[in-house]
Amino acid sequence: MEGFLAALVISFGVIFVAELGDKSQLMALAFATRYKPVPVLIGITVATAVVHLASVAIGVGLGSVLPTDWISLIAGVAFLGFAAWTLRGDSLTEEERRKAEKATKSAILTVGVAFFLAELGDKTMLATITLATQHGWVGTWIGSTIGMVVADALAILVGRMLGRRLPEKAIQYGAAALFAISGLWLILEAVAELT
Repeated sequence: MEGFLAALVISFGVIFVAELGDKSQLMALAFATRYKPVPVLIGITVATAVVHLASVAIGVGLGSVLPTDWISLIAGVAFLGFAAWTLRGDSLTEEERRKAEKATKSAILTVGVAFFLAELGDKTMLATITLATQHGWVGTWIGSTIGMVVADALAILVGRMLGRRLPEKAIQYGAAALFAISGLWLILEAVAELT
Protein backbone atom coordinates (compact mmCIF):
# COMPACT_ATOMS: atom_id res chain seq x y z
CA MET A 1 0.00 0.00 0.00
CA GLU A 2 2.96 2.29 0.61
CA GLY A 3 3.87 2.27 -3.11
CA PHE A 4 0.29 3.10 -4.09
CA LEU A 5 0.12 6.06 -1.71
CA ALA A 6 3.52 7.36 -2.84
CA ALA A 7 2.48 7.14 -6.50
CA LEU A 8 -0.84 8.82 -5.70
CA VAL A 9 0.69 11.73 -3.79
CA ILE A 10 3.63 12.29 -6.15
CA SER A 11 1.52 12.15 -9.30
CA PHE A 12 -1.15 14.38 -7.76
CA GLY A 13 1.45 17.01 -6.86
CA VAL A 14 3.33 16.90 -10.15
CA ILE A 15 0.22 17.05 -12.34
CA PHE A 16 -1.41 19.72 -10.17
CA VAL A 17 1.68 21.90 -10.62
CA ALA A 18 1.92 21.05 -14.34
CA GLU A 19 -1.67 22.11 -14.85
CA LEU A 20 -1.16 25.56 -13.29
CA GLY A 21 -1.27 28.08 -16.10
CA ASP A 22 -1.79 25.35 -18.72
CA LYS A 23 -4.17 25.85 -21.63
CA SER A 24 -6.46 23.25 -20.09
CA GLN A 25 -7.06 25.61 -17.16
CA LEU A 26 -7.89 28.36 -19.64
CA MET A 27 -10.29 26.01 -21.42
CA ALA A 28 -11.93 25.08 -18.12
CA LEU A 29 -12.41 28.75 -17.34
CA ALA A 30 -13.83 29.43 -20.81
CA PHE A 31 -16.26 26.51 -20.58
CA ALA A 32 -17.32 27.59 -17.09
CA THR A 33 -18.45 30.94 -18.48
CA ARG A 34 -20.83 29.06 -20.80
CA TYR A 35 -21.89 26.07 -18.68
CA LYS A 36 -22.45 25.30 -15.03
CA PRO A 37 -19.26 24.20 -13.22
CA VAL A 38 -20.41 20.64 -12.35
CA PRO A 39 -20.95 19.42 -15.95
CA VAL A 40 -17.65 21.08 -16.92
CA LEU A 41 -15.83 19.21 -14.14
CA ILE A 42 -17.50 15.91 -15.07
CA GLY A 43 -16.37 16.34 -18.70
CA ILE A 44 -12.84 17.21 -17.55
CA THR A 45 -12.73 14.21 -15.21
CA VAL A 46 -13.86 11.69 -17.83
CA ALA A 47 -11.48 12.99 -20.51
CA THR A 48 -8.57 13.18 -18.09
CA ALA A 49 -9.17 9.67 -16.76
CA VAL A 50 -9.10 8.24 -20.29
CA VAL A 51 -6.00 10.17 -21.44
CA HIS A 52 -4.08 9.44 -18.24
CA LEU A 53 -4.99 5.74 -18.37
CA ALA A 54 -3.37 5.59 -21.81
CA SER A 55 -0.43 7.61 -20.44
CA VAL A 56 0.24 5.21 -17.57
CA ALA A 57 0.00 2.24 -19.93
CA ILE A 58 2.71 3.81 -22.10
CA GLY A 59 4.79 4.66 -19.01
CA VAL A 60 4.54 1.16 -17.54
CA GLY A 61 5.58 -0.30 -20.89
CA LEU A 62 8.63 1.95 -21.04
CA GLY A 63 9.45 1.25 -17.40
CA SER A 64 9.55 -2.48 -18.01
CA VAL A 65 12.13 -2.24 -20.81
CA LEU A 66 14.44 0.53 -19.56
CA PRO A 67 16.80 0.29 -16.55
CA THR A 68 15.69 2.43 -13.58
CA ASP A 69 18.81 4.62 -13.47
CA TRP A 70 18.28 5.61 -17.10
CA ILE A 71 14.58 6.22 -16.45
CA SER A 72 15.52 8.65 -13.65
CA LEU A 73 17.92 10.45 -15.95
CA ILE A 74 15.37 10.69 -18.78
CA ALA A 75 12.66 11.77 -16.31
CA GLY A 76 14.93 14.50 -14.93
CA VAL A 77 15.65 15.84 -18.41
CA ALA A 78 11.92 15.64 -19.23
CA PHE A 79 11.07 17.63 -16.10
CA LEU A 80 13.58 20.33 -17.11
CA GLY A 81 11.81 20.38 -20.47
CA PHE A 82 8.47 20.74 -18.68
CA ALA A 83 9.92 23.70 -16.76
CA ALA A 84 10.90 25.39 -20.02
CA TRP A 85 7.51 24.56 -21.54
CA THR A 86 5.80 26.10 -18.52
CA LEU A 87 7.87 29.28 -18.84
CA ARG A 88 6.94 29.50 -22.50
CA GLY A 89 3.30 29.42 -21.43
CA ASP A 90 0.10 28.26 -23.05
CA SER A 91 -2.77 30.22 -24.47
CA LEU A 92 -6.00 29.43 -26.19
CA THR A 93 -6.07 30.03 -29.91
CA GLU A 94 -8.98 32.00 -31.29
CA GLU A 95 -10.34 28.76 -32.79
CA GLU A 96 -10.23 27.00 -29.40
CA ARG A 97 -11.92 30.00 -27.75
CA ARG A 98 -14.66 30.08 -30.42
CA LYS A 99 -15.30 26.34 -30.01
CA ALA A 100 -15.68 26.79 -26.25
CA GLU A 101 -18.12 29.67 -26.76
CA LYS A 102 -20.17 28.15 -29.61
CA ALA A 103 -20.61 24.67 -28.17
CA THR A 104 -24.28 23.71 -28.29
CA LYS A 105 -24.26 19.99 -27.46
CA SER A 106 -24.37 18.53 -24.01
CA ALA A 107 -21.88 20.30 -21.75
CA ILE A 108 -20.33 17.06 -20.50
CA LEU A 109 -19.82 15.67 -24.01
CA THR A 110 -18.53 18.97 -25.40
CA VAL A 111 -16.09 19.56 -22.55
CA GLY A 112 -15.01 15.91 -22.49
CA VAL A 113 -14.18 15.77 -26.20
CA ALA A 114 -12.44 19.15 -26.14
CA PHE A 115 -10.30 18.18 -23.14
CA PHE A 116 -9.50 14.74 -24.55
CA LEU A 117 -8.19 16.27 -27.76
CA ALA A 118 -6.36 19.10 -25.97
CA GLU A 119 -4.56 16.72 -23.61
CA LEU A 120 -3.16 14.43 -26.29
CA GLY A 121 0.56 15.19 -26.34
CA ASP A 122 0.22 17.90 -23.67
CA LYS A 123 2.81 18.26 -20.92
CA THR A 124 0.47 16.71 -18.34
CA MET A 125 0.15 13.60 -20.51
CA LEU A 126 3.91 13.43 -20.95
CA ALA A 127 4.46 14.02 -17.22
CA THR A 128 2.04 11.18 -16.43
CA ILE A 129 3.94 8.86 -18.79
CA THR A 130 7.18 9.86 -17.06
CA LEU A 131 5.73 9.24 -13.58
CA ALA A 132 4.31 5.86 -14.58
CA THR A 133 7.78 4.63 -15.58
CA GLN A 134 8.80 4.84 -11.91
CA HIS A 135 5.63 4.42 -9.83
CA GLY A 136 2.68 2.06 -9.72
CA TRP A 137 0.19 2.59 -12.50
CA VAL A 138 -2.99 2.70 -10.40
CA GLY A 139 -1.69 5.33 -7.97
CA THR A 140 -0.21 7.36 -10.81
CA TRP A 141 -3.43 7.18 -12.82
CA ILE A 142 -5.68 8.16 -9.93
CA GLY A 143 -3.30 10.81 -8.57
CA SER A 144 -2.67 12.43 -11.96
CA THR A 145 -6.37 12.49 -12.78
CA ILE A 146 -7.30 14.02 -9.44
CA GLY A 147 -4.42 16.51 -9.67
CA MET A 148 -5.60 17.80 -13.02
CA VAL A 149 -9.27 17.97 -12.03
CA VAL A 150 -8.45 19.82 -8.79
CA ALA A 151 -6.23 22.32 -10.64
CA ASP A 152 -8.96 22.96 -13.23
CA ALA A 153 -11.63 23.22 -10.51
CA LEU A 154 -9.43 25.74 -8.74
CA ALA A 155 -9.14 27.75 -11.97
CA ILE A 156 -12.91 27.77 -12.34
CA LEU A 157 -13.45 28.76 -8.71
CA VAL A 158 -10.81 31.47 -8.62
CA GLY A 159 -11.82 32.69 -12.06
CA ARG A 160 -15.42 33.08 -10.97
CA MET A 161 -14.36 34.87 -7.79
CA LEU A 162 -11.70 37.16 -9.24
CA GLY A 163 -12.81 37.49 -12.82
CA ARG A 164 -9.91 37.25 -15.25
CA ARG A 165 -7.30 38.85 -12.96
CA LEU A 166 -5.32 35.73 -12.07
CA PRO A 167 -1.63 36.25 -11.24
CA GLU A 168 -0.62 34.30 -14.34
CA LYS A 169 3.10 35.16 -14.34
CA ALA A 170 3.58 34.25 -10.65
CA ILE A 171 1.82 30.91 -11.19
CA GLN A 172 3.83 30.28 -14.36
CA TYR A 173 7.21 31.00 -12.71
CA GLY A 174 6.37 29.01 -9.57
CA ALA A 175 5.31 25.95 -11.58
CA ALA A 176 8.42 26.18 -13.77
CA ALA A 177 10.66 26.40 -10.67
CA LEU A 178 9.04 23.31 -9.15
CA PHE A 179 9.56 21.36 -12.38
CA ALA A 180 13.20 22.49 -12.60
CA ILE A 181 13.89 21.49 -8.98
CA SER A 182 12.27 18.08 -9.53
CA GLY A 183 14.22 17.58 -12.77
CA LEU A 184 17.56 18.43 -11.17
CA TRP A 185 16.78 16.15 -8.23
CA LEU A 186 16.04 13.22 -10.57
CA ILE A 187 19.17 13.86 -12.63
CA LEU A 188 21.39 13.97 -9.53
CA GLU A 189 19.76 10.77 -8.26
CA ALA A 190 20.34 9.05 -11.62
CA VAL A 191 23.98 10.18 -11.81
CA ALA A 192 24.57 8.85 -8.29
CA GLU A 193 23.10 5.47 -9.33
CA LEU A 194 25.18 5.34 -12.53
CA THR A 195 28.48 6.03 -10.76
